[in-house]
Amino acid sequence: MPSGESPILIAPSELPAELPAQSPAPQGLQPAPALPQSALRKGHWSLNLMGIGAILALCYYGQWVLAVMMISILLAFILAPVVDFLMFFHLPRALASGIAVLLLIAAFLGTVYFSSNQALIFVQDLPKYTAKIREDVMRYRKQAETFEVLNPEHERGVLNVRPATDWGDLLTRGFGSVGQAVFAASFIPFLVYFMLSWQQHVRTATVMLFPLKNRNTAYITLGLISSMIRSFMVGNLVMGLIIGGASTAIFWALHLPFFYFVGFMSGFLSLIPYTGIVLSLAPPIMVSVGHVETQDLAAIVVSVLGLHVIAMNVLYPKLLGRRLQLNPLAATMSLLLWAWLWGAAGLLLAIPITAATKIVFDHVESLKPYGAWLGE
Repeated sequence: MPSGESPILIAPSELPAELPAQSPAPQGLQPAPALPQSALRKGHWSLNLMGIGAILALCYYGQWVLAVMMISILLAFILAPVVDFLMFFHLPRALASGIAVLLLIAAFLGTVYFSSNQALIFVQDLPKYTAKIREDVMRYRKQAETFEVLNPEHERGVLNVRPATDWGDLLTRGFGSVGQAVFAASFIPFLVYFMLSWQQHVRTATVMLFPLKNRNTAYITLGLISSMIRSFMVGNLVMGLIIGGASTAIFWALHLPFFYFVGFMSGFLSLIPYTGIVLSLAPPIMVSVGHVETQDLAAIVVSVLGLHVIAMNVLYPKLLGRRLQLNPLAATMSLLLWAWLWGAAGLLLAIPITAATKIVFDHVESLKPYGAWLGE
């Protein structure tokens, strides 16, 4: 428009009643062809794959941070009823949360102290022939680490065996890993305290992150995840107490030393997915060496295996099956995935993480097929 001229304003009444369905494109310009539906679907799948890859990469490289946060969340759900009980006596939430965290720390330190004392007593009470076995094992290990290099004329076609482990590097790496784990674990009490004391604020603020039309769905989803995690923790605690109490009674009847300690340790270890059946056998077998007869040892093994089968096939479906609603294939694949990402912590956290993921999928329209695949 030339300078000095005012723009031409057109009133709405002057607009034509109907516009042509298609106006011819200017000369030299052609309308872009519409993408076929298959191309849109391929793009959708590619975006999903990229998102899954980004999430897995984040979980892999941020394993310490995310594992500590997940453990803190689980502990916060365990302590939430304690905080509610203390608030019933008109204590402020901050004070009730602090008392609950202190009780958790006291219980942890007490368990460590009691366990260390029992371990020391167990070591002192080992039969004499186990020391002989240990000496033989150490002697064979030293021999394996000090293989001499064969003479050159005998080396053709022969595989030389040399110690491949640098014990200095191994100790250094182990110290670094332990130090990193202790440093990360030191944040857990503080995270648990703030999660408890700021519970309502965190939930409300999380819901406000979503658009207005999705806030109700987000609020319901968070509530279902909270209920699932609480049921998961309470159910595992009840199962551990039941299996531990039954194991303690059986070990007492078989006159197993430290039955009151080994029984509950075996019971709770039995709840670890897949490896629990092996881990639950280790404490009673170690304690029974030199103290029980062969038939009693066989009875211990059979009883531990039987209790594990009862826990996984009877108690687990009754106490947790309806809450988790995961099919066995999805549960197994999640255990494999999270064990690869986070190791032992992944085995413990795989089921609640996958169950929470399924709840999210069930409440997002575009992700409902994935939730149906994970479900029963």
